[in-house]
Amino acid sequence: MKLENVLRQSVMMLDLKSTSKEAVIHELVMMLVEDGVLDKSNREAFESVIWEREKISSTGVGDGVAIPHGMSELISKPTVVFGKSTQGIEFNSLDGKPACLFFMIATPKNSNNDHLALLSQLSARLMNETVIQSLTQATSKQQVQDILNADVSQTVSEVDDDAPFVVAVTACATGIAHTYMAQEKLQSAAGVHHVNIKVETNGSAGVKNKLSAQDIEKAVGVIVAADIHVEMNRFAGKPLVHVPVAQAINKADSLIETIVNGNVPAYVASHQDKKESEAPKGVYQHLMNGVSHMLPFVIAGGILIAIAFMIDQIIGVPTDSLGKLGSYNELAATFNTIGGMAFGFMLPVLAGYIAMSIADRPGLVVGFVAGGLASAGGAGFLGALLGGFVSGYAMNGTKKLLEGLPTSMDGIRTVLLYPLFGVLVVGLVMTLVNYPMSALNNAMNNFLTGLSGTNAILLGLILGTMMAIDLGGPINKAAYVFGTGTLTATVSTGGSAVMAAVMAAGMVPPLGVFIATQLFKNKFTKDQQQAGLTNLILGASFITEGAIPFASSDPIPMLISFVGGSAIASALVLMSGIQVLAPHGGIFVIMLVSNPLLYIAYIAIGSVISGVLIGLLKK
Repeated sequence: MKLENVLRQSVMMLDLKSTSKEAVIHELVMMLVEDGVLDKSNREAFESVIWEREKISSTGVGDGVAIPHGMSELISKPTVVFGKSTQGIEFNSLDGKPACLFFMIATPKNSNNDHLALLSQLSARLMNETVIQSLTQATSKQQVQDILNADVSQTVSEVDDDAPFVVAVTACATGIAHTYMAQEKLQSAAGVHHVNIKVETNGSAGVKNKLSAQDIEKAVGVIVAADIHVEMNRFAGKPLVHVPVAQAINKADSLIETIVNGNVPAYVASHQDKKESEAPKGVYQHLMNGVSHMLPFVIAGGILIAIAFMIDQIIGVPTDSLGKLGSYNELAATFNTIGGMAFGFMLPVLAGYIAMSIADRPGLVVGFVAGGLASAGGAGFLGALLGGFVSGYAMNGTKKLLEGLPTSMDGIRTVLLYPLFGVLVVGLVMTLVNYPMSALNNAMNNFLTGLSGTNAILLGLILGTMMAIDLGGPINKAAYVFGTGTLTATVSTGGSAVMAAVMAAGMVPPLGVFIATQLFKNKFTKDQQQAGLTNLILGASFITEGAIPFASSDPIPMLISFVGGSAIASALVLMSGIQVLAPHGGIFVIMLVSNPLLYIAYIAIGSVISGVLIGLLKK
C-alpha cells in the first residue's frame, strides 16, 4: 500500500476552520463522508474509533504535525485525509505546541498491514524538516501531493557544483534496515561537510540509484559500507574505504572526512590470478551473501507450509490421520507442496551464494550442488554452510590449476572445465563430509528437541544476549542464522522454539527504546522522542536495527539495557517451548506462533525491563 494511492485531492483541505481538537477531528471525518469513504450515518461511530485511539496517547507527534488514525469496518477503502490550519490547533502534542498539519489515516478493519504501511510512510516523510516546511508553505492541493509523493530519501545530496563529489554503496544481509539507515546517515554527514554524495543501495528490493560509470569517474573517492558482496571491480583505481554497514551508521562523519581528505589507497580490482586474503571479515561477508539470498526462500516457503497446517486445522483432520496434518485436505496439500518446493531450495541457495561470493560466478553451480548434496545426505543447514565454503575455495583452486591454458580455450574453460572439475571435486568431498555432518546435525536437533528447564533457560539467555549485543552485527547475525537453521529441521513438526526465542529477543531493543522515550521523556531530546515512536513499528516488525542510533549516542547503558530485556524474553520463550513457523515478520506472523498471547506477553516483559533499565542507567 503506497501513500500516493490513498492521498487524493478530494480529501484535502488547506484552510481548516476548526479551532479545537474535537472540531478538527470532526472536520476531517466529514471529508471522509463527503468523499464516499464513510456513510454519513456512521460518522459518529468512526469519530469514536478515532477518539479511542487518542485516549491511549495523543497522535500529535510534534513539530506541528498530528496523525489521528483508526481502523473500522465502516471504512470502505484505505484513505488518508490531509488538512492544514494556518493559526494552529491545540492537539495535546508531544512537544506541547499547536498542530498545523493533520493527516487522518482511515483503513478498513483487518487491514493491519496497510494501516502500518501508511503510518510508516507518513512518519518517514514527516521526520524530514524540509517536507514539513514545504507543506506549511503549500498553497495548492497539487503542491501537497507533489511534496508527499516525492522521494524523501534524497539519493543524491547536492551542496554546490564546486564541492567534492563522493559516491557510496550501502548493503546489509537482509536489506531491510541497515542499508537505508546507512544511506541516510552518509547523506546527512555529507551535507554537514559540504560534500556532494550519491548513494547506491543494495536492499531487499534490489539495487536502487545504481552508480553510473560517469558518477564513479568524477568522484574523488568511494565509500563501500556493506556486509555482503557488492560489485567492486567498477571502482578500480579510485580511492576507496570498505567498512561494515554499521560503521556508516555510527561513524558517517568520520568516513566522509577520511575520503575527502584523500588519505586513502586506490582500490585494486581482483583478478583470477590474484591470491585473495580471506580475513575473518571476508568470511563473514561470504556467509551473509548466502544468508541474504536464502532468506526469501525460507520466509516464503515457511509461511506457506504454516498456512497448510492452519488450513487442515480449520477444515479438520480425522484422529487416525493426524500424521498427515498439513497435507490431508487438497487445499492444504497444495500449499504444502508449493511451500515445500520453495523451502527445498534453501540449502542449495545458501551454499551457492556463499561459493559465488568467494569464487564469483563459477562458484555458483558448484555451491548449488554442494547444498543439494547436503540436503539429500541429511547434513542439513550445517552441511550446506560448510559445503558453500568448500565449493568457493575449491573453485578458486580449480581456476588456479587451469590458469596456464591458452587464451583460445577461455570459452571452454568457463563453460565446461570449471563446472565439470568443480562439481566432481566438491561432490566427492561432500560425500565424505555428509557422514559426520549428518551425525552432528541429528545430535543438535535431538538436543534442541529435548531442551527443558535450566538448559532451555541458559540457551535462551545466550541467544538473547547475542541478538542484542551488536544490534544486527556479526554476533546478532550468527544467532539469527542458528535460529533459521533449526527451523529447517522443525518446520514439519510445528516450528522452532529457538527461532521463536531469537525473534523475540530481536524485537525487544527497539520496543524498549519506545517504552523508555515514553516513560522517561526528560532523558531524551525531542528528535529522540520522535525516533522512539518509529521504534514501536520497527520493533513490532522484528527490525532490531532501529535501536542503533540510541546505542551509538550512549553505548554502555543502552547495550546493558538491551541485553537485559532480550535475554529475559528469549529465556522465557525457550523455557515455555513456544514455537514459530516463520523466520521473520515479528507481530505480522503472530498467528504462526504456537502460543501467540504468551509470546506477546514475554516480548512485552522483556521490552518493559529494557525500557526501565534505559531510564535508570541513562544520564
